[in-house]
Amino acid sequence: MQPTSLEESDGELTAAEQKVKLSLCLNPSDAYLWLMLYWGSNLRNGFEERSLRYLDQSYELAAMEGWIALRRNKLALAILARLNEPLQEKVVSEFVAMVRSGFTDSASANLATVGWAHRDRLLASLSQVDINSRETFARALAYDGVSVSVPGVEISGLSRR
Repeated sequence: MQPTSLEESDGELTAAEQKVKLSLCLNPSDAYLWLMLYWGSNLRNGFEERSLRYLDQSYELAAMEGWIALRRNKLALAILARLNEPLQEKVVSEFVAMVRSGFTDSASANLATVGWAHRDRLLASLSQVDINSRETFARALAYDGVSVSVPGVEISGLSRR
């Protein structure tokens, strides 16, 4: 999309939102479409509490789907404090699953950026992850210059991979 005016941009966002809603009418169990509806709503209107139901629906339908998690976790961590506790738990569990599944670069980027305010909670949640995954995650953070304590991991002597 390369609109030439705000009106064109708004028109394209409206059209995209309508297409996503139509697609959801045909396939209401598509977690990615619910995520796109949440993202588009925020892009168009700014954050609104009512759009959280779209994010929640995405988690309900595909709580542990990696390719969706890579995009969704970043969006959800950005507003973690505004989510209810059950949805917060889903977001944190998704972060843990990303580290456990080897998506350490994405997880480390999420922690160092949108998740930084919640780093203590996110890092503590990793205590249930196997040590190899935690070490890989700690290496990714150290490589990016992020100095935090990953549970059970000694920082000194770690190399990137």
